[in-house]
Amino acid sequence: IVVKADGLAAGKGVVVASTLAEAHRAIDHMLGVGAQAPSADGQMARVVIEQVLEGEEASFIVISDGRQVLALATSQDHKRIGDGDTGPNTGGMGAYSPAPVVTPNVHARVMQEIILPTIHGMAREGTPFTGFLYAGLMIDAQGHPRTLEFNARLGDPETQPILMRLKTDLFDVLMHATAAVGSPDASTLDLLELQWDRRVALGVVLAAYGYPGDVRLGDAISGLPAGSDDAMVFHAGTRLDGAGQVLTSGGRVLCATALGDGIRLAQQRAYELLAPIHFDGAQYRRDIGHHALKR
Repeated sequence: IVVKADGLAAGKGVVVASTLAEAHRAIDHMLGVGAQAPSADGQMARVVIEQVLEGEEASFIVISDGRQVLALATSQDHKRIGDGDTGPNTGGMGAYSPAPVVTPNVHARVMQEIILPTIHGMAREGTPFTGFLYAGLMIDAQGHPRTLEFNARLGDPETQPILMRLKTDLFDVLMHATAAVGSPDASTLDLLELQWDRRVALGVVLAAYGYPGDVRLGDAISGLPAGSDDAMVFHAGTRLDGAGQVLTSGGRVLCATALGDGIRLAQQRAYELLAPIHFDGAQYRRDIGHHALKR
């Protein structure tokens, strides 16, 4: 049974319950047992209860100018906090690109059955979508893709590995995507062919103590390595204090991302990159990329 909070929850409002008791606990937590406070929009708090979809998740991100669609490189996130996809859901503990589960056949089906109908449907309704559209997918053993969610943005932490692989200037991509705004006939997105690094990119998130629950802030971070063209530590939940010390300031603190010839080498390089980094209570998964390694 899938229990979802009906509202913004920073990527953490989903519980996949294996028993009725676990589902009831999730509902009580999300609604606030005994609480009758209205939500921000004036409505009572609500939950959505859904059937579990079995399969392997993947992230499928495109950019659209309202009419044309350009697919970015595929990627796969790791939502659970613990190794082996265990523990509560998070906003994402790491990702890699490309995602082998998105075969050429699956890619074609996603475009024809999910992405294009969405973009064309919105255009017909007079609300053309311009920007990045993120489709979170569940792909079953037979290669059938189903949509779990849409986000109107690039994904985190998928963005880090994807942009590490993008060789085309991102500025040019954005200019082509906005050329048709207010003038559909000026669309040029179909003229752009994205160039990708053939290597695999993999990113590992370092999260703060307590994440994905109440996190502790203000822990000092040391050992941050210098970045390079094929290895970079992205900052997310960090800040500088008055003395120039980098401190934690959010749940997901850093994402160590590296390129490699194959998933195993990219994984090895990403974990080597984060090895010298330290802050009290730091937690990260040690198996990012494990689905790809099984293939």
